[in-house]
Amino acid sequence: MLDTDTVVFVEVRYRLHADFGGALGSIDGRKQKRLALAANLFLLKESRWANHPCRFDVVALQGAGHAGQPLQWLKNAFEC
Repeated sequence: MLDTDTVVFVEVRYRLHADFGGALGSIDGRKQKRLALAANLFLLKESRWANHPCRFDVVALQGAGHAGQPLQWLKNAFEC
């Protein structure tokens, strides 16, 4: 997605239970590396975005029927 001139890579995570850190906790170092690799491949393929600033956001949902649960949007969740 674009936020002004910044290319934003958004990872959406859902977990039913908060075990093992829940939805936000599931973005470990290994997952961050995989997201960074995917972003790099995208930028190589779509060179028009290569000179724009980039960031990684995480949108997290937790619990069954999250109608009453707030959506967590963590902007600039990690850097590469």
